[in-house]
Amino acid sequence: MPSYLLLIFLLLNSFLQQDPDISELKSKIEEYLSEQEGIFAIWFQDLEDENQHFAINEDTLFHAASTMKTPVMIELFRRVEAGEISLEDSILVENKFNSIVDGSEFQMELLPESTDPIEKKVGEMATIRQLNHAMITYSSNLATNILIQQVGAEQTTQTMRELGAMNIQVLRGVEDLKAFDQGLSNRTTAKDLAMIFEHIANGTAVNPEMDHLMIDILTDQHYGDIIPAKLPDDVTVAHKTGSITGVEHDSGIVYLPDGSSYVFIFLSKNLPDNIKGREIGAAVSEMVYEFGISQ
Repeated sequence: MPSYLLLIFLLLNSFLQQDPDISELKSKIEEYLSEQEGIFAIWFQDLEDENQHFAINEDTLFHAASTMKTPVMIELFRRVEAGEISLEDSILVENKFNSIVDGSEFQMELLPESTDPIEKKVGEMATIRQLNHAMITYSSNLATNILIQQVGAEQTTQTMRELGAMNIQVLRGVEDLKAFDQGLSNRTTAKDLAMIFEHIANGTAVNPEMDHLMIDILTDQHYGDIIPAKLPDDVTVAHKTGSITGVEHDSGIVYLPDGSSYVFIFLSKNLPDNIKGREIGAAVSEMVYEFGISQ
């Protein structure tokens, strides 16, 4: 074989063996999502290589559902770091809250079959540590409303602005039906959620110590139907889900066994079926994981 043909062969062979390009991953996911019913937003960021990044509909606003509980946790730990609150402080668990619309009192629906550990403590004391853990891992709405009373929705939003997340809006707690009827709901974008999770991963949301504690709690997540659903058991995911009718979200940090990690956000709305929405999110998460291990 002539030397120039050999050189062309070697170059072509080298090109074909290169790792998949990030643009190929994005195109593959876009094609897959175009075949699904609903509106979706995706964010992927390799935490070791800033060039390994893509986003889809990253600035589209979504109902935050329970993803708003991560900003509440960040604000809580900011207060702990400032010495204003201790994780060992105790609070009486009461099912009594006030609407942001007119201050009228409302109660949350508590179900006997619920796995929420805080619902079983109504009338008893619970530490802020217990409330926060339940808010994140079991997505306790009762714990969330109690903690928002402590740290404030407006201040939580302001802290998000200071972290560079300009579109997350924490307006209220959960099951404030008067506010919901008036369209007053918590909002987020994939970009903003990614931004705060990158801060947590990098130890800059509050400080390295507090952020490490938050990662431990996020890793203890009870619900694993989206990001971790199709990933191997040796992959660790620190994440927070969110779900209401027609909406399925998951957001977090994925830690691979080789020490690499990435932030992945999946948001969805206008879903005809929530189970299908979780399946779509899990499939996209698997595509991203397979790309990550190919690098």
